[in-house]
Amino acid sequence: MRLVPIENVKPNTVLGKSLYDINGRILLRAGVVLRENTIAKIRGINILSIYIVDKYSNEEIEDIIKPELRQKAIITIKEAFSNIGRLNNSNSVRNKESDYTWQEQSYFYNIGKMAVNLIDDILNRRDIMLALVDIRSMNNYMYSHSVNVAVISLTIGIALQLPKKKLEALCIGALIHDIGKSLIPRDIIDKHGILSEEEKEILRQHPRLGYKYLSSTYNINSLSKLIVLQHHERPDGNGYPDGLAKDNIIELSNIVSIANVYDNLSTDLPDKRAMFPSDVLEYLMSNAGTMFDYNIVNIFCRIVIPYPKGTIVELSTEEVAVVEETTPGFPLRPTVRVIESPRVSRIGMKVDLIKEISIVITGVKYEIN
Repeated sequence: MRLVPIENVKPNTVLGKSLYDINGRILLRAGVVLRENTIAKIRGINILSIYIVDKYSNEEIEDIIKPELRQKAIITIKEAFSNIGRLNNSNSVRNKESDYTWQEQSYFYNIGKMAVNLIDDILNRRDIMLALVDIRSMNNYMYSHSVNVAVISLTIGIALQLPKKKLEALCIGALIHDIGKSLIPRDIIDKHGILSEEEKEILRQHPRLGYKYLSSTYNINSLSKLIVLQHHERPDGNGYPDGLAKDNIIELSNIVSIANVYDNLSTDLPDKRAMFPSDVLEYLMSNAGTMFDYNIVNIFCRIVIPYPKGTIVELSTEEVAVVEETTPGFPLRPTVRVIESPRVSRIGMKVDLIKEISIVITGVKYEIN
């Protein structure tokens, strides 16, 4: 199966991955044949891309976590963020832990439990390579983004061989890294288009607002709280809110910073389509040591799979091919099978891009002749 923008989906296409509504209920099950009116309804609920099955890509792309666990995690974050935003405002002051309502404490408890479940689910996998396969409605974007950042962060943390207690702190911090946004006016959070300078400055306060909100609760590890505060800091000192640099930023915050940017850049938004996978990795690598921790970027680029099996790609040879295998450590050089070529004799040929160094992937193709 392969991920296709909704505008490129044709009638009679087979749905590859089930679609869920904002509350985690199944809207359409995988295997359904999509009609024109169904495609229009999917577009109407702000789902911008879906997985399809066709003759070139009929193998399932396995998510790094179970689909049902992903949906539970999204719901857990949604309940916490939406209700915390309702119960509080950015001017509230916490003097002691007892100022938190029992509802808020239960949200933190549930997030901690979810973090343990996510860690156990990922650690039970034989191969920990990252190929994100969630399908998002923009109505649920912030919550699914939080879960994705947690999953990406955990794969990096496991690659770094962090102990389980640190993985828990990392996962919780990643799940709630944007909790400060629940304390910012919704008209700013939900605004489409360019924010004013005043609105940008308000939005840039979300790390400090989140940290201040969490500062008195015993249910959140101090490392997780620092992730909330520092996830927009940069090694070169040009981040925010405090302009910290290098050794003043904890390792876990550097991990979440990379995961946060990768997920944002590789996700379709109403006013910004996802960047080409190789461009996202090149962006991270070109900014390693300035915007991002150099060593963590190197680790990340070894475990990410920007072109999952079944992706249809365009090659520099003016050929079209389907990705069949990705080699760990070489994310941009998969093995592909040629399906369209000016030379008929090359159709069906397998090409290992690690060996064929003169050939590069130039694009992802969504419509096949």
